[in-house]
Amino acid sequence: MKKLAFVITTPPNSNLTATAINMVTAALQSGIEVVGVFFYQDGVLNGSLHLAIPNDEYQAHHQWQQLHNDHNLALHLCATAAEKRGLSDDISDKQATNIHQAFTLSGLGELVELNVNADRLIQL
Repeated sequence: MKKLAFVITTPPNSNLTATAINMVTAALQSGIEVVGVFFYQDGVLNGSLHLAIPNDEYQAHHQWQQLHNDHNLALHLCATAAEKRGLSDDISDKQATNIHQAFTLSGLGELVELNVNADRLIQL
């Protein structure tokens, strides 16, 4: 069986993010194992808990959350890239996180692990 890993560097409002979601969905529906998705650079914005995209626009962040829920898909946010963009799992005592629970803060070591465990790494 083929195994894929994905690196997403595009924000939720990008057409490439929608393409990535379609590719991940098609792979899963074809029986291809997706070992995980690593969000890097502006891609980490897909994990924001407080993302507000108008209802008439494509809701990429909801699609990632649905893929996580339906397929137990691992969604990793680069911790450094997330911090640079204001995302944290320890903001203050009143608010513990601004990252959606479907996403996990990870280091670049996780990207290496995904690459090692996959037959192919696809970056968008």
